[in-house]
Amino acid sequence: MSTLTTLRGPARVVVRQHRWTLWIAGGLAALAVLVLVAVALRSSHVAEVFGASGCPVDGGAGRDCDVTARSYLDSMYMYRSIFGQGAFALTVLPVLVGAFVAGPLIAREMESGTFRTAWTQSVSPAHWLAAKLAVPTVLLLAGTAVLASALRWAQSYSDNPYPYEWHAALVFAGTGILPLVHPLFGLAVGALTGLLVRRTLLALTVSGFVTGAVVALLSYRRGLLWPRDTVTGRTLDVQENIWWVETGHLTSGGARLPEDLCARSVSSADYARCLADHDVTGAYLDYHPQSHFWPLQLVETGILLALAALALALAFRVLRRLHG
Repeated sequence: MSTLTTLRGPARVVVRQHRWTLWIAGGLAALAVLVLVAVALRSSHVAEVFGASGCPVDGGAGRDCDVTARSYLDSMYMYRSIFGQGAFALTVLPVLVGAFVAGPLIAREMESGTFRTAWTQSVSPAHWLAAKLAVPTVLLLAGTAVLASALRWAQSYSDNPYPYEWHAALVFAGTGILPLVHPLFGLAVGALTGLLVRRTLLALTVSGFVTGAVVALLSYRRGLLWPRDTVTGRTLDVQENIWWVETGHLTSGGARLPEDLCARSVSSADYARCLADHDVTGAYLDYHPQSHFWPLQLVETGILLALAALALALAFRVLRRLHG
C-alpha cells in the first residue's frame, strides 16, 4: 500500500506533463476503432449486396455481372488493404512507444536536470522511474487490447474473398498476445536507452532503431522458433493453410539441394538432365501447420519478455549508479 501511495503522486505528475500527448494518442486510438468498425460494416454490406445479385465472383455470366463482380472485388480488396494498414500500425507501435519513453519521457528530464527536483521531494529514483513507466504501461495494455480486438473483429466480420494467411507477418504480429508484448518491449528498451543516452533526440532515435531492429529480426526468423514439420517425396502432398518455410530438392542419399538448382535450364529436357546430373530423386518441404500458431506466439513472447525484463533490470541498475 505504501508503495502504491508513493507511486501515485509521481504518476499524476507524468499524466499532467504529457496530458496532451495522452489525449492525442487516445483520440487517434478511438478514431482507429471507429474507422475499423465503419469499414467492417461497409464491407459486410457490400458482400450482402453482391450475394443478392446472384453474379459469380469469377465472372462469365454476362457483361453486367462481370462489371458487378469486378467492382465487388475491387472494393473488398480496398477494405482488406485498410485492415492491413491497421495491422501495420500495431506493428509500428512498439517503435513509437520506445521512442517516446526514451526521448520525451526520460531523456528530456535527464538532459534538463528536472529529475533532481523529483528526487529531492521524498521520491526515490526507483519510484520516480517506476511511476514514469507505470502510466504508459497501463494505458498501452488497455489501448492495444482494444485496438487488436477491434482489428480482429473487423477482419472476421465479413466473408472477404481475399483471405488472411495466419502466418503473414502483419497478421501474425497483430493477433494473439504479441500486440500486447511488442509495446511492452519497446517501453523497456526506451527506458534503458533514455537513461544511458540522456539526450532527447539521440535517445529517441536509438530506441526506435533498436526496438524496430529486434522486432524485425524476430519476424524474419520466426519460422525457426519452433520445430517444423517436413514432407518429402517425388510429388509433395501438402495441407492447406500452411506456412511454407523452406523447400528444395532431395538426392538419393537424402542431401538437400536448393529449389533453384536447375533454374537456368532453358528446356524441359535440360531441366531433367540437370536433375539427373545432381542425383535428384525427390523434393522436400519444411512447413508450419496452423496448429503451430500458439507455440510460435508463446516462444516469441517469451523471448521478448525476457529481453524486456533484462532491459528494465539494466535500467534500474543504471539509475542506481546515476544516483550514486
